[in-house]
Amino acid sequence: MESCIGIIGGSGVYQIDGLEDARWQAVESPWGTPSDEILTGVLNGVKMAFLPRHGRGHVHSPSTVPYRANIDALKRLGVSDVISVSACGSFREEMAPGDFVIVDQFIDRTFAREKSFFGSGCVAHVSVAHPTCARLSKAAFEAAQAQGVKVHMGGTYLAMEGPQFSTLAESRMYRDAWGADVIGMTNMPEAKLAREAELCYASVTMITDYDSWHPDHGAVDIAEIIATLTANADNARGLVARLPGLLGAGRAPCEHGCDRALEHAVMTAPEKRDPALVAKLDAVAGRVLG
Repeated sequence: MESCIGIIGGSGVYQIDGLEDARWQAVESPWGTPSDEILTGVLNGVKMAFLPRHGRGHVHSPSTVPYRANIDALKRLGVSDVISVSACGSFREEMAPGDFVIVDQFIDRTFAREKSFFGSGCVAHVSVAHPTCARLSKAAFEAAQAQGVKVHMGGTYLAMEGPQFSTLAESRMYRDAWGADVIGMTNMPEAKLAREAELCYASVTMITDYDSWHPDHGAVDIAEIIATLTANADNARGLVARLPGLLGAGRAPCEHGCDRALEHAVMTAPEKRDPALVAKLDAVAGRVLG
């Protein structure tokens, strides 16, 4: 199987450099219009696809990002591995602004977003006990190290709805009572949808601030966030450029089963399935729905 790496770029990451045969292309999805056109090409012999999560010019808020259309569009292009790159706040002193964290767990506190491709007429339940792919996360970690970034392997990401930042009380609760390590607004339901689409998913978060819990840093300062994002953008692009060399052009079945997540997940009997919904699921779940 041929590998195709999909990069979803968050705040501050709106393009990747060095692609051969690079072109922006519109991808139609039955789940709506993706955030933007998708930049496709080849990097170091490996196919790649880049999608700016918020759109070029940052036109989508965290709540209005068309998460389902984005994941569906990447799957339609043949993407097998998705690397999410996003900004986050930190709840840990040792996870400082400028550091990267390879997230491996999530607490989903979003409430205004469509979180599944499935529903009435075709019900499915996938496991997200381990919501990221260990193989892909390891490659992202090694790429960050090779780039010279201070990177932390593993961490729990609190996904909030936004667009406002946390209150002090919320920040303290997420940190002290819930044990979250970082906070952001965009990795959910993205990670859940990637699992439903049988895509390997890894999350690379770039710390921009200490949220509002830190007694020596006070409230989130958007100017400082933008400055840190700008400084990290080159490192993020450098990390992405190193991934093809670590992952290679060939792709074996995922040892963690990400590419078989729907194997026993669909509950609705074939004769009871809604044909219209099944048609929309052609890219996401065509392997199991036929």
